[in-house]
Amino acid sequence: MKRKRILVTGGAGFIGSNLIERLLKEGNEVICVDNFYTGKKENIVPFDCHPFFTCIDHNIIEPFYLEVDEIYHLACPASPTHYQKDPINTLKTNVIGTINMLELAKKVNSKLLLASTSEVYGDPEIHPQPESYRGNVNPIGPRACYDEGKRAAEALVFDYHRQYHVNVRVIRIFNTYGPKMNRDDGRVVSNFIVQALQNKELTIYGDGFQTRSFCYIDDLVEGMMRMMNGSDDFIGPVNIGNQSEFTIKELAEIVIELTASQSKIVYLPLPIDDPVKRNPDISLAKSKLAWEPKIPLVEGLKQTIAYYKI
Repeated sequence: MKRKRILVTGGAGFIGSNLIERLLKEGNEVICVDNFYTGKKENIVPFDCHPFFTCIDHNIIEPFYLEVDEIYHLACPASPTHYQKDPINTLKTNVIGTINMLELAKKVNSKLLLASTSEVYGDPEIHPQPESYRGNVNPIGPRACYDEGKRAAEALVFDYHRQYHVNVRVIRIFNTYGPKMNRDDGRVVSNFIVQALQNKELTIYGDGFQTRSFCYIDDLVEGMMRMMNGSDDFIGPVNIGNQSEFTIKELAEIVIELTASQSKIVYLPLPIDDPVKRNPDISLAKSKLAWEPKIPLVEGLKQTIAYYKI
């Protein structure tokens, strides 16, 4: 079977580097494109000597050309801490960067998978969230650069499919965690683990009763690859996430127990437009991709904690 040549934008990031590891194990040639705005070079160091891995330092806001069979388009800061630091850059990455990747896919006749986000649902009024829900997003708030940026990216992907017949797929990623997540990522799982291992106070924003569902990285990568390798008749969008729902307070208590930490919990004000509930309806992923997450939260947290201890 012919070896596939696969481009992963944002490949030095948490999700991208885990995806690359899996793609290389399956015998593909992989080109990582990253400008290391949030991606870490240490995430891809293990691949440096691999004969079928290449890394290109490049910002996808600027166009480039590569002959590839598939594009996993992941490039964009995903943590509120990082995407709000330079909101104009975040919007440019989501809009101009996505146009550049779609133009490349059109030129070389490759498949493109857009890594969209559950943030397109905003602070949802429907729970759990099905793909048919159009969302409750503040278009001018501090999170809009990411939320509306990803909504615009989805619109671009579908318009390129309708107008130019580009072979596309769209997944909406819900909260994901696991090894290679940056310690200073700013998201709740990494925050709690780092604080607990240092016996520092665990900071909860809000009353702690807001909910999230947490998908382990290996489950997410499996869902991404099933979507890319699935039927061209199903382009999404499709939710990829874990349906097991926990309050943030429950998550904090589990992390404290698993780390045997002396940490206490403190409460701070909830950030503007932070969703109160977030949980995917994954019926579509089950029926179209035969996919559902396998790794329970406690098992995944144990593996993530072990990574942070290194």
